[in-house]
Formats: sequence, structure tokens, C-alpha cells
Amino acid sequence: MGMQVWPGRPHPLGATWNGSGTNFALFSENATAVELCLFDRYDQETRVPLTEVDNYVWHGYLPGVEPGQRYGFRVHGPHDPENGQRFNPHKLLIDPYALALDGDVRFDPAIFGYDISATDDDDLGNLDLSFSEVDSAPHMPKAVVVDSTFDWEGDRAPDTPWHRTIIYETHVKGLTQRHPEVPENLRGTYGGLAHPAVIEHLTRLGITAVELLPVHHFQANPGHLANTGLRNYWGYDSLGYFAPYGGYSSAGQQGGQVNEFKHMVKALHRQGIEVILDVVYNHTGEGSHLGPILSLRGIDNAAYYRLVEDAPRYYMDFTGCGNSLNVRHPQVLKLIMDSLRYWVLEMHVDGFRFDLASALARELYEVNSLAAFFDIIHQDPVLSTIKLIAEPWDLGEGGYQVGNFPLLWSEWNGKYRDSMRDFWRDHDCRLGEFAFRITGSSDLYQANGKRPHASINFITCHDGFTLRDLVSYNEKHNLANHENNRDGESYNRSWNCGAEGETDDPTILALRHRQQRNLLATLLLSQGVPMLLGGDEFSRTQQGNNNTYCQDSELSWFDWELSQSNQDLLAFTRRLIQLRQEHPVFTRRHWFQGREIHGSGIHDIGWYNPDGSKITAEQWHDGSAKAIAVFLNGEEMLGFEAQGQRLVDDSFLLFFNAQAEPQDFEIPVSVVKDRWFTVFNTASANGFVDDPQGYRPEAAIAVAEFSLVVLTSPRAQPAQN
Repeated sequence: MGMQVWPGRPHPLGATWNGSGTNFALFSENATAVELCLFDRYDQETRVPLTEVDNYVWHGYLPGVEPGQRYGFRVHGPHDPENGQRFNPHKLLIDPYALALDGDVRFDPAIFGYDISATDDDDLGNLDLSFSEVDSAPHMPKAVVVDSTFDWEGDRAPDTPWHRTIIYETHVKGLTQRHPEVPENLRGTYGGLAHPAVIEHLTRLGITAVELLPVHHFQANPGHLANTGLRNYWGYDSLGYFAPYGGYSSAGQQGGQVNEFKHMVKALHRQGIEVILDVVYNHTGEGSHLGPILSLRGIDNAAYYRLVEDAPRYYMDFTGCGNSLNVRHPQVLKLIMDSLRYWVLEMHVDGFRFDLASALARELYEVNSLAAFFDIIHQDPVLSTIKLIAEPWDLGEGGYQVGNFPLLWSEWNGKYRDSMRDFWRDHDCRLGEFAFRITGSSDLYQANGKRPHASINFITCHDGFTLRDLVSYNEKHNLANHENNRDGESYNRSWNCGAEGETDDPTILALRHRQQRNLLATLLLSQGVPMLLGGDEFSRTQQGNNNTYCQDSELSWFDWELSQSNQDLLAFTRRLIQLRQEHPVFTRRHWFQGREIHGSGIHDIGWYNPDGSKITAEQWHDGSAKAIAVFLNGEEMLGFEAQGQRLVDDSFLLFFNAQAEPQDFEIPVSVVKDRWFTVFNTASANGFVDDPQGYRPEAAIAVAEFSLVVLTSPRAQPAQN
């Protein structure tokens, strides 16, 4: 007896349970038939034809099908790779709107649409033109029908203002896999991240948002890692834009990961921490024309992917990952927008960081800042109100677009990273470049109406060296990736401080510790939004590997057994963040004017040589100068506090000495303050000064080589009536 199927509805797409049964809907513009495939607990498959079609949406309602039901699709249509069509009903396909997936793709010849055995060794160039009749279902994850009801218990988004935001980039598994206070069954999971011990670390650190590496269900076992013992760790090969990755769940993968993710968000929100997701809408885990058929390729290859116009067998590849999504197609735009709204409205996330975002702006070939994708987001009542962050480059021609994204968007500021790394090592960095970066990069963002928070400042991120490795290695050491050290960036702007890798030399170790303090202090005292790479606060190392995308191992997982120097750096970072958050002069909402604001005669910012003289126009172009003083006038600030009072703060002097010898700095005579006190000195192992030394205006301050000294002068107190 066949299963009962009612016509159902074409919307919403995916599997929607209504309490009595489940509606299934799948878009395919070029299919000739679609089969819904239901799997029981023994993986026995029942195929149900979906015969209702509205606007290319194939749909049907199955009474009695409940949450927990596993399913997939088989889609029939022309197999004509040379014309961009790759339908193959022998391949089980993942529902692109699935809310949960059970299991990972298991690498096997069956997941490919072509038949390797049917191709001569001399004709490997036409491998993908053959047709495989081997069933892929035993090797494929199954979509899961989900009950989306959840008690949020009045959850409210922290809604942290941009200028008060401090981002902590981390990995769900890596952060918690080795944490001694997290129960073993929760380590490496959403539940582990929600554990009180982990949240306490984040709150004591003072961060306001976690930015999670991809949690969309991804291709964990890509072919190039087969037989290496390695797997996709970072997750930049998405397969399900609505499904939280089941491998990060302690609650099981048959829908339990959805509620566990929601519990994590709720727990973080309760402590005022926002959740930002790193999302990958530029490509999928199906790879190039030689990749497997897992989802979109088999559902409607020509609709979902950018194909080469005069050779549609091949894919446009702006990402280096084999394919690019066809954001010119209305259904692809709908898929992306539906996914984004789902994560905000149903999963309560607070923002997104878009991987290789320039690829999303390519309506034709060139990057277009007025692309439909950005126009739609700008008009969307949900997405236009959250935090939007672009990685403003891709691998295509003209893809480096730092400073060119439209309003509402902040950007990973790669120029900030490069400039600050160069300044603190033996490499030229123009003083003008340094000044622009530390003040929020007004040269990139001010002219198009943005504020300083458009600049997401970072020194390190998941892609590259950790902070400790940045000051410990001149070269990458990626042999563990089994690619003969060819992978990863070769030009890292790093400096090993005198020895490559681990050393017992106390002089070199002291310099490395100081350089870490210098870079952290520079990051957290710069205008804009600081992003801290998780683990940098306690000197995490990856042993010189700058491309741990495939290292799901202790090489990438956080080591929570901290040495004394690790603990010292953690304490220093906590106090740095506290200093930043307590003083609005470091978190300005408006650009510096470089002039007096309220008639005091003193400018809001000043730039000085070590002898107290002002930096000249010629000096701004000097790339060799490594000593500069910066005056931040807390009593000359634009704007008002939330309650309407004029914004005012203490004033600060920052003495940067990135030279290899000590430097005396004089307090500039034009800075009219009665007394200055030391806040911190990175030459000290502890950094901060609990019993600050006071200086008169005529004093000279000795600043050690490769160090930063910060002084403060308290604001004038209003007269008492």
C-alpha cells in the first residue's frame, strides 16, 4: 500500500511539521520529476513522488510524518554536463532548507555523479561526462524533520552598540574540547560553549560577542583529505544553510542539535554576550565539476551555480573552492535571505560575518557594491538591524574591496592587520598609515558616511598564525597538513624575535611576551571594533601551522593548562579590555577632527615626536620612523552620553617605541595638563601599574625598546555649587 500524499503547499520550502503531518517543498527549475525519500531506523528507503508543481516548486503533504523523520530527495532531469545539467536520480540529495542533518558525508566513489570505471586512463579530462548508476544513499547524511517549538524564556538580544563591541573569534569545538571543567560529554559541543565555566572565561575577559567559525552543516570529509587521517575542521564547505552542524551536538543529530544551539544562544545572551556566525554563502562543499553530487548540483546545477557562459560544464570560481553560488538567480538570493532571517528570528543570533563577501557582489564579473544582494539586505526589516560584517575580498580579479562595502556593513580591515604587524617588526610602515589605522581608518570609511565602527580591527584570525606564533615564527610550518608545506600564506609579516619556533632563551622569550602585549594593547586602544582571536589572550600556539583548516586535533584545540606567562598575559588582556570599556576616548562614535572642539585651544588628538615636537607633513610619509606619541584629549569629544550629558573622559598619552633601542619621550608642552600617571608599560611582565608613578609636564619618560607606555591625566571635575 502506498503512502498517502496530499497536494500540500509550495511554501515554505523544506520540511514543515504542523502538528499533524509534514509538508515538503523543493525548488528545481529544470527537473522532470522529484522523489521524496523517507528512511526508517534501519535505513530502509521509501520513495514518494512529488507530483504537485507550482512555480518550479515540487511539493506534497504527508499526514502522520513527525519530527525525527529522516529524508532526502532524488531529482530526475537531463544529464548533460556540457550544457550545465547534472541530474542523477541515483544520488540522494540534501534538502537545502533542511533544519537538521543526521550524519556526515562519507567519502566514497558512490557520491560522485560520474563513473570512474567507465573512463579510460587516457581520457581523465572527460571523467565528469560519464554517468554513475551507483546509489549514494548509504554514504549520505539524511535531513531530519524538526519540531521548531522552543521556550526562549523571554530571551532578549544584548543589542550591544557597535562602538562598545569587542569580538572574540572562536571555534565551537576547539574552545571547549580540552576544557577541564566542562563535562566530557559536553566538550566540543554547543552545550560545552554554554557551560558556566566557559561563559565565565568570556565574561571575565570582557568580550561582548563571540564570532563562531562556520556552524552550518558542512562537508567534513572532502575528497582531498581522504586517506590522510585529517578532516575539515574550520567548516568552510557548507551543505546546509539552515542546519547547525550535528557534530557539535551532545544531544544527538536527529534534531537535538537545533535545541542545543538555541540553549547556547540563550545562555550567552543572559550574560550579555552576542552570537555572530561566520557564514559561507559564496560557495558550497560540492566543489568543482569533478566534485560530488550532494545537494544543489543534483537539484538544479544551472540555477544554483555560476557556470562559465561559453562552457557551462565548468564553474566560475571566485573563491578557490571550485564553485561560486549564482547570486544573480532569484531563488539563490531567496535561499540566502531565508537562511539569514531564519538564524535571526528562529535561532536568535545577533549578526553575521560573510566569508569572501566580495563574491556575493559579482552580478556579472566585476564586484558591484550596488549588487542585488546588498540592496535586499538594506531594505530587509530584520537583517538591516543586525551586525553585518564583510570579509571584503575574494580570489577573483578586483576582489580586494576593503573600504568599498555599502552602508550598514562593517569590514574586516586587512590593512589594519598588515600595518600593525609591520609597525611592530623591523619593516617599514609609514607614520601616516599607522595614524589612519589606529584612529579607525577614516581614509577608508569616512567619505561614504560610515563611523569608526566600520573598521573591524584585528591582528590575527583563524586563518594564519596565532598571536604567539606571529612573534615566534618567520616561516609557516604546515607539514602536518600533508601538503608538503605548500598550503597556507607564505608572507605573514611575522617576526620570530631571534629564533625560529620554541626556545629556552630567556631574552628571546621576554621579547616575545612583550611583543604580544604590544600588539594586544595596540589593538584594544585603537578606534574601531577590536576582534580578538580566541586563545590569543593566553598565548595559544599552533606550533607554527598557519592553516589549521584540517587539524581537528590538539594542534587546534585550546590548551587550558596555563603556564605563569600565559596567566600573566590573560590578566593583562582582561585589564586592557576593562580600560577600553571604562574610557569612551577609546570607543569614540565619531571621527577625530584634529582640531579644538569646544574652544579650549587643545585639539581632540595630537601627534608628536619623542622630543615633544609635532609630527610634520613630511614625516607622515616616513616609513622608517618607529617612535611616536599620541595624545587623546578626553575633554574634547563630540557627542553625548545616552542620558544627554556631554561626553567627557580622562586624557591619555600613548608612547609607541617599536625601535630596537630605548627612547626617551618628553611630554609635549602644548598638552596642558597638570599631572600624568602611568597606566601600563608593556616592558613590564605584568604590564599594568597598580601604584602609578606621577609625572609633571616637563618630565621625560623612558620607554624601553619594543614597548608601549600609556599615561593618563584625570579629567577636570566640575565645580561644586
